[in-house]
Amino acid sequence: MDFPANYDEIVYRIDKIDPIQYSKTRNYIDGNITYLSPYISRGVISVKQVMEAVLAKGYKPYEITKFIQELAWREYFQRVWQHLEDDMFDDIRITRTGIRHRQIPQAVITAKTGIESIDTAINDLYQTGYMHNHIRMYTASIACNIAKGHWQLPSQWMYYHLLDGDLASNTCSWQWVAGSFSSKQYFCNQENINKYTYSKQKDTIIDKSYDEIPLMEIPDILTNTSSLQLTTTLPGKTKPNFDHNLPLVLYNSYNLDPLWRNDIAANRLLILEPSHFKQYPVSEKVIRFIIELAANIDGLQLFIGEINEIPDLAKFPAIYSKEHPAFNYYPGKKDEREWMFPGVTGMFNSFFSFWKKCEQQLKNMKAIQLELIRA
Repeated sequence: MDFPANYDEIVYRIDKIDPIQYSKTRNYIDGNITYLSPYISRGVISVKQVMEAVLAKGYKPYEITKFIQELAWREYFQRVWQHLEDDMFDDIRITRTGIRHRQIPQAVITAKTGIESIDTAINDLYQTGYMHNHIRMYTASIACNIAKGHWQLPSQWMYYHLLDGDLASNTCSWQWVAGSFSSKQYFCNQENINKYTYSKQKDTIIDKSYDEIPLMEIPDILTNTSSLQLTTTLPGKTKPNFDHNLPLVLYNSYNLDPLWRNDIAANRLLILEPSHFKQYPVSEKVIRFIIELAANIDGLQLFIGEINEIPDLAKFPAIYSKEHPAFNYYPGKKDEREWMFPGVTGMFNSFFSFWKKCEQQLKNMKAIQLELIRA
């Protein structure tokens, strides 16, 4: 799977969504999925934009509930980060007992778990920067629950390679699998993997029943663990040219929306801060992808450095950015992100308590649609 960076091609992908088939097949390796996650994660498009585009085709919310729910999961995780801030990177609800180490199995890093579908997907992740969501859950279950390891380092390893790397979705999803942000740990077995990846493998380390797997000792193939040294290689520094009579509009790796504030004359700057990528490292492939996506923004300049290193920052008549937990320290006005359910805020201990609130807003949307039709 390739991920074009051109905005027109991204919009074309939105137009091609089949939410009915998505709901029926999304868990299968060849399912009718959207492949929009890298663009949503990088803020090129929003979940609201995707939902509204699908509803504009005439689908009723009740017909595509599963599709809207999957978009809402992403919004839910963003609200968790908004509420918890840096506490999201610790165990959110439960600190699990039975954790033997805080490293990552070497067999996961080298794609040699012996489970063919997982090993193939890990190698594909290295090549493409993408992994199917169901395979991510399998991989996390192996790295954490089968290998009895803590979720934190393996989640950083996966985030490092993902084009759609989103700290909220990635961190909360790993915690959900590991059972620190859910009521129980998620376990997969070979039968389930075979079903959704069309494999026929037998006699693997998880070719057992769901009753047996939680009671297993760590399989020998997963006992050799490793710590990781993940680093980010950023482009060389260049000095931007500014017109200090115009406002400064700030973009970053989570906000690459070419339509945002495009109606005003402004200095437009993509800032990649070394301190951010030291704390949350990503691969060179990810950095290249971010810069390619940024090319959709007219007049954008690239700045490698910290926010306080921007030349003559105090001279701009205004500074604009989008609200985001990773960049709360930006100066100036912070525009609200585009939320599907802007009235559903705060912390919810489960997605489904969050979703109940969202459903009420969906009913209101349906009422508005009916009024528009009558008018």
